[in-house]
Amino acid sequence: MRFFEAVGIAIDALKANKMRSFLTMLGVIIGVGAVIGLMSVGEGAKQAIIERIEVLGTNLIFVRPGAAKEGMVMREIGTAEVLSYDDALALKESPYVKLVAPEVSLSSSVVYGGKNYRARVVGTSPEFYEIRNCEMEMGEFINENHIKGRSRVCVLGKDIAENLFGVLDPVGERVKINGRPFRIIGVLERKGGFESLLIDQAIIVPITTAFYTLSPKRLIRGGEFLIHNVNVMAVDEELIDEAEEDIREILRERHRLSENEEDDFSITSSKDLLEIASDIMGVMTILLGCIAGISLLVGGIGIMNIMLVSVAERVREIGIRKAVGAKNRDILLQFLTESVFLSFVGGGIGVLLGFLLSFLISNIRIPEHPLFYRGVYTKITPEMVLLALSISILVGLFFGIYPARRASKLDPIEALRHE
Repeated sequence: MRFFEAVGIAIDALKANKMRSFLTMLGVIIGVGAVIGLMSVGEGAKQAIIERIEVLGTNLIFVRPGAAKEGMVMREIGTAEVLSYDDALALKESPYVKLVAPEVSLSSSVVYGGKNYRARVVGTSPEFYEIRNCEMEMGEFINENHIKGRSRVCVLGKDIAENLFGVLDPVGERVKINGRPFRIIGVLERKGGFESLLIDQAIIVPITTAFYTLSPKRLIRGGEFLIHNVNVMAVDEELIDEAEEDIREILRERHRLSENEEDDFSITSSKDLLEIASDIMGVMTILLGCIAGISLLVGGIGIMNIMLVSVAERVREIGIRKAVGAKNRDILLQFLTESVFLSFVGGGIGVLLGFLLSFLISNIRIPEHPLFYRGVYTKITPEMVLLALSISILVGLFFGIYPARRASKLDPIEALRHE
């Protein structure tokens, strides 16, 4: 029997029981649709994270106090090792470094009018604006004069500005941070994504003001001002590895570390963040696909059950075909083709369902989420569709083998006697 002849016979057999054929395909349709829908969410989240990190720039380096981990336990930043303001200034000597913005972070009470709540206050330098790719919505950012004068000025993130002032212009107004008055000189445009907490929900002040005014005792140890993070921009993306190595050498020399001693600081580049995020979200996408794949397994079992029923109903037909010369492999091919055709058509409809699910999910808004405040990102790739269709065909092939073999092994004489 030729393949196309087997396909024709399979189509005729399925047409004879349209409702049963559709119900049989339903498991595969739901399974493939679920696989594509969930994998599109995973892939979309992966792309969203990568895009958010790339917005920061691919030539950024972040230096934090403390080794990355001690044994298998992550250590709290700054619990043992320290990173000082002078350390950050020393990094400007590197020929591979373009900009350096030291950073301290404090949780402080903020009062304006009758509103009083705690907010994140970030003390930093003017270079922070370019390194973090900020944009001003109104007013200006802190400058060198503010740093030198330890000025009590601040720049509000978009969320903070809306919470305190609503639609009013806050520039020129005064707020109290830890009981001390600060003049608002600007409001940043909304960043969203990973930088929502750092930018949108923060108040930025000159780093010297944070040292001397907001929390002087907390930020001083051994006569040095402590910082929580150093934002570094390398002169070029291609030289980021050289910049990391030079930063490491400068800090090790300043901290008087011997060759046998480990770094008492950690260095992470935006390239490292991209690789980590890509790996994590890739695993998540696979897990989501596997979870949805359970539906395909159920659909395959449904195909096998219906094919067994079909074999039982068509015993006499099988006997007649064998009596006129059909061989075992012809019967095997016929029923196997029916099974694969069921799963293939179901898979095709499932792909359309997957596109529909992806579209519906992409219109979901999660305002509080740093990634999905504009909508849930989804992305369907050709590889994803091809994988789903291939799996659906394999499901039909795998679960159709047993019913097809059972049909091909029927004795033609007994089959002809069957009522």
